[in-house]
Amino acid sequence: MSDISVRVLTADDWQLYKARRLAALADSPEAFAAKYDDEVAFDDEVWQDRMVRAARLLAERDGEAVGIASVRPLEERPLDDETYAEFFGMWVDPAHRGGGVGAALVRAGADQARHERCTHLAYWVGTDNGPAVAFASAYGFRPTDSRRPMTVRGVTPSDESEEETMMVLSLAEDPGVVATSALLH
Repeated sequence: MSDISVRVLTADDWQLYKARRLAALADSPEAFAAKYDDEVAFDDEVWQDRMVRAARLLAERDGEAVGIASVRPLEERPLDDETYAEFFGMWVDPAHRGGGVGAALVRAGADQARHERCTHLAYWVGTDNGPAVAFASAYGFRPTDSRRPMTVRGVTPSDESEEETMMVLSLAEDPGVVATSALLH
């Protein structure tokens, strides 16, 4: 199997990001807080604006786009000396799942967060999404007490029991450093 490379997309790559994002929404609608039908109707300006709101990561294997994720610093600071980035919107093409693409995206997301001088990487995961929780745990993310309702933009939740939990990866040199449970309430 060939190597996986991950790069941060530039503002000029918005069409590439759009194509992968729409593929993700079409393939795994339950995994995202957005709907394909809404996002496919976005004007080009919306997609271009998205490129500056977060670092958009693209995983490639042999020149083929095989996964995406995004990272952005969070303005909230749970503790004065800690800074957080959020890892979100991760998707791996079904033909490439289980082949290290997700791991490469997490590593690149952590590197991007460190580049932005963040000490922790936060990842919101559906509490009933066992595979996503297991995946995040395998890469060092730890659950916190922080919860929020899982909602799709513009849609009132039909089942208030659906929620996400924040999982956090410490980016400290000391792997024993873990986040507290009093995060971003």
